[in-house]
Amino acid sequence: MPDSSNAVVSLVSSLWKRATATGQGGLLSGVDPSTFNTSDPLRLWIIQMGIIILMGQLLSLGLGKIKQPKVIAEVLGGILLGPTAMGRIPGFTQHIFPSQSLPYLSLVANIGLCLFLFIVGLEIDGTIIKRNVRSSLFIALSAMALSFGLGTAISIPLYHNFIPPSVKYTYFMLFTGVSFSITAFPVLCRILTALKLLDTTVGIVVLSAGVCNDVVGWSLLALAVALVNATSGLTALWILLTCVAFTAFLMWPVRIALLRFARFTGSTENGPTMLFMTVTFLVFWACSFFTDIVGVNAIFGAFLAGIIVPREGGLAIALTEKLEDMVSIIFLPLYFTLSGLNTNLGLLDNGITWGFTIAIICLDFAGKFTACSITARITGMSWRESGTVGSLMSCKGLVELIVLNIGLAAGILTQRVFSMFVFEALILTFMTTPLVSILYPPERRVRVAVGGVSRASTGDPDEDKSDRKSPMTEDQPWRSRFTVVLDKFDHMSGMLVATQLVCPPSLESPLSGILRSTASTRASDKMKMPEVSVDTLRLIELSDRTSDVMKSSAVDTLIHTDPLLSVFRTFGELNDIPVSLSLSIVPYDDMPGTVVDHARRFGSQLLLLPWLSPSSNFGNEDLSGPHNPRIELNPFESFFGGSKHTGKSAAVMHSQFVRRIFAESKTDVALFIDPAGTGTGSARHIFCPFFGGPDDRLALEFVVQLCANPRMSATVVRMSKSGTESTAVERPSLVHLEEKASLDMPGLGYQMPVPLNTVYPDTLYGHANTEMRFQSETANNVLWAQYANSRLSGDTPASLSAALSRIKFSEHSSPLPLHSAIQLASVHKPVLVVVGRSRRLAGEDHTSELQQILEERSSVGQDVIRKTIGDPATAFVVSGCATAVVVLQASNVY
Repeated sequence: MPDSSNAVVSLVSSLWKRATATGQGGLLSGVDPSTFNTSDPLRLWIIQMGIIILMGQLLSLGLGKIKQPKVIAEVLGGILLGPTAMGRIPGFTQHIFPSQSLPYLSLVANIGLCLFLFIVGLEIDGTIIKRNVRSSLFIALSAMALSFGLGTAISIPLYHNFIPPSVKYTYFMLFTGVSFSITAFPVLCRILTALKLLDTTVGIVVLSAGVCNDVVGWSLLALAVALVNATSGLTALWILLTCVAFTAFLMWPVRIALLRFARFTGSTENGPTMLFMTVTFLVFWACSFFTDIVGVNAIFGAFLAGIIVPREGGLAIALTEKLEDMVSIIFLPLYFTLSGLNTNLGLLDNGITWGFTIAIICLDFAGKFTACSITARITGMSWRESGTVGSLMSCKGLVELIVLNIGLAAGILTQRVFSMFVFEALILTFMTTPLVSILYPPERRVRVAVGGVSRASTGDPDEDKSDRKSPMTEDQPWRSRFTVVLDKFDHMSGMLVATQLVCPPSLESPLSGILRSTASTRASDKMKMPEVSVDTLRLIELSDRTSDVMKSSAVDTLIHTDPLLSVFRTFGELNDIPVSLSLSIVPYDDMPGTVVDHARRFGSQLLLLPWLSPSSNFGNEDLSGPHNPRIELNPFESFFGGSKHTGKSAAVMHSQFVRRIFAESKTDVALFIDPAGTGTGSARHIFCPFFGGPDDRLALEFVVQLCANPRMSATVVRMSKSGTESTAVERPSLVHLEEKASLDMPGLGYQMPVPLNTVYPDTLYGHANTEMRFQSETANNVLWAQYANSRLSGDTPASLSAALSRIKFSEHSSPLPLHSAIQLASVHKPVLVVVGRSRRLAGEDHTSELQQILEERSSVGQDVIRKTIGDPATAFVVSGCATAVVVLQASNVY
């Protein structure tokens, strides 16, 4: 027992002495925390990481405005931190990046590089090559052959002028040829995403060619490293044969075993499990270790490990999502900084050096551009498209930096030549975006599917149905073709109920059950009603993440595995509703245009949109109140790139999305608001306040169609404001906006869409003159008389008469029509309120009364809601009298 006590005391004493000796007091004891200490390198490493990440993010903010890939900012940040710029500050390099600390940075950077190559391997999808196998291989191989030849040619004068004789010319020639022939596939994907080219013919061909180029390029790099590391030609041959055998072993037995293991663990169905992730990383590090010890760089093994990961069930995409943020934020900037510390543009200090640098840039670009343009033209592309392919394939970026760093570490390249090639890689990558924008502007692009949509349906996905005749007649305004938009699970319940409301109980006809049960059916009523069809559009945001780019190339698989589409498919089968499924992966700013264009191509007669619950989710503006908790935003998200839509809550961003669809749509739009988030399954009664205007007329027609369902009933009240001179008062606050709109597009009163990253203004319409108001008021009276008095007429079709028999029509006049409408709606519980948006040609001006309602409900400041859904709908939402609210806007070609 005393021996144990003595041992414990001795251990504690030794630890205390060690802590005292190493000075763990830190800043409080007067120790400089930035001083490098081999026993505690973490302090300086954290300082280095903070500087590296901040530098890259600051540069990317500016370069991102001109759509330059983030790799440009990170490489440039590394160069600025190196001897080219900040290294010239006395004491900066010795204090922040001392030579003793570089091995630690290098270790972490190389770990990150292996992880990055693993992700690159995950990106390689064989189905991409199969889509355009002939043209892709032709373009990739021809470009690599010509570029390799030009690289070999310029390596001769470069070797004699800048490379010491101790370096074998064959090694230098091989590295130069590989550097010329390589294309940065990861950077290429980001450029295609930024320029919105992923769904174009050019984008698909370039992706396929880029995959081929990537595989061949890494194989050439492995060969080059093997030759450099070999002591003799026979050793190089053994290294090459070993790599070939190892690759074959991975591609067949290991890949098949990994796929079976993924199925066994359920990873292909439910995402990667912890056990599968563990085994995958063991395989990943084993591959990296093996290729490293046989004489080839560890990154080649990491690349192979990524290729053999199963693609079934989106497994590769799920793995990428788990890794990409840490790799792109932490590890890759470290690697770029190490490259920058080895790059000294100050060495380009004479005419010969600059001459060779310009020659390298010109020859490298000419080789890729010429070969790809000619081969793309031979495969049937236009000259404009061929030039765009050549420009994109000349992109360099990260992959060339990896080649150059390997050559520098092996002693094949000198620091001057290394700096020349780094400068060349920056210039060619920087040139890609503006050159493609000039050669292939948006109006010249040929898209494979509109908006990136891939449709899985029984019909032809490329058929434009917009010219179909509407089934609506003067007597029966039934709509039968609907487009339902899905983007979040939060909206799912509301959209299922909305679809069930607009679809008839029977598939045969919207009113087939009524027609069969009506004894007085006339011959004119026996006409076959058009079959109902519902097209579901699933929206997924396309960001610059690797996983999103991978999803965009796997749309055909995702459309069958996406959970929202699966739920809606099952819903359609259970309710005998014919549903066609579509999935669109597009940038956030393009989503409204994608929805509008998709509805036009589908020939939709009504576009159904969901909306976030405004009573609980709005937090960007002054919506705080007893029922409106404020959402706290992270002020650092924009600085660190954590959110693309920083500064706006999700509900505010969604409201701008909805307002853009309202402004651009040539289709009638129904916005379904479900404040409770549980649907409206219990609401069987509809309340519709009719104030007048095209939107309210559409709302009235919609109510009549809903009441074709025998389970529904409705109350429609024509509201008017008593004690006013005119009931057609234009909103004063919008006059200047409407005048501006009429100048922008005379006749239509429609302004070109504004990107979602700006605060989108109110929906703009043409200035309403006296004639327009008179025509609108006349249309109100005609429609009201047609429906309210049609039951008294013997000429009313039986189908319409049956629907109208479930509707109670009345008129009501009040000095406070919104208050009265809320009271009338509250009589029925639960109730579904159907109201027009009334942002144009409104029958009444409710601005002052709505303000009073907001003050009564302690909901002042809800401008976002009012501008999105209109004054009447805002009153119903804020009052809480409705189980759900449907806001309708007639198409702006109404």
